[in-house]
Amino acid sequence: GNYEHICQKFDGQLDKQAIADTIAAFLESVPTGKAAFIPRVIIAGAPASGKGTQCELIVEKFGVVHISTGDALRAEVKAETELGAKAKECMDAGALVPDDLIINIVKSRLAQEDCQTKGWLLDGFPRTGAQADEMKQMGIEASHFVLLEVPDEILVERCEGRRSDPETGKIYHLKFNPPPEDPEVQARLVHRSDDTEEAMGSRIKQYNANVDAVKGYYKDITQEFDGVGDKNELAEKIAGFIGK
Repeated sequence: GNYEHICQKFDGQLDKQAIADTIAAFLESVPTGKAAFIPRVIIAGAPASGKGTQCELIVEKFGVVHISTGDALRAEVKAETELGAKAKECMDAGALVPDDLIINIVKSRLAQEDCQTKGWLLDGFPRTGAQADEMKQMGIEASHFVLLEVPDEILVERCEGRRSDPETGKIYHLKFNPPPEDPEVQARLVHRSDDTEEAMGSRIKQYNANVDAVKGYYKDITQEFDGVGDKNELAEKIAGFIGK
């Protein structure tokens, strides 16, 4: 029946110590469920909600593979795979890469050995209900859905002060997370054109229009977190959720 794979018969007529020893040996040989837990996490939040910082801390804590769709896309193009060639065609034409292609690229990345053994952290994807639905159809299932909540006015303030270092990919904030004093770093910092109040307003609007539909697909595994406050305290709460 249901327990065949973990069932063992013992001869109850043997000496009690001999029975105890064979039972002990059997129990030691049975793998426990806990050791086999591999986190499969999706993290969502509006632009400037602190996703990047929390992704770093989740990777540090759990050793999972951090996956952003942009990175996965670039890796496929660079490796000149069939999926990469299709994506490059769209990008060269200035067109959006279609959902089914992006999801196939994500699926291919999640199937790689590092993701299978260490677990994965999908950063800001799926973005829409249609993408979440397609992921479900393809059998991509998460174990935890982390949602960062930050009021719109704070998102705008965070965004306007953001500066990124194109060489290291690090993102700083002039007020909350200042860049190093190094003049070389300071000189190469970039302020993204969509990090203005106006552009930010439409990005937040777009995020809000989609997030409820995405949440609907993960309601049984979702926990919402207040993204305002100390980043390490927030990281501890998220770790508590993923680790339970």
